[in-house]
Amino acid sequence: MNALTQARRAYSAASTPIRTPRNMEYEAISRITHRIHSAAKKGNSAYGELVEALYDNNRMWTVFATEVANAENGLTSQLRAQLFYLAEFTHDHTSKVLRREANVIPLLEINAAIMRGLRSGAA
Repeated sequence: MNALTQARRAYSAASTPIRTPRNMEYEAISRITHRIHSAAKKGNSAYGELVEALYDNNRMWTVFATEVANAENGLTSQLRAQLFYLAEFTHDHTSKVLRREANVIPLLEINAAIMRGLRSGAA
């Protein structure tokens, strides 16, 4: 192994992107949203996959609701209230989807809107 190869290895970690909380939130929402979309496209044959993805989506939104309910959260009170409302809506609508009374489109649209906000830097 020569000096150039050693130097590349030593400094390669520095080129790894920094994972900020915003990036991690985006990645989590993106993964879950993709799973919901994929299972919904497959139809009834993937109902179990859909249930798992919706369960994970509800857990994620519960975390968001808990975070925005904290008075020390740095977001504005208006944005915190809006996010809390979205968490409540998500839980309610998910129940309807699971009872096959509604489709997943509003859940996908909400997650996509949150991802756009995270990517644009909106706070």
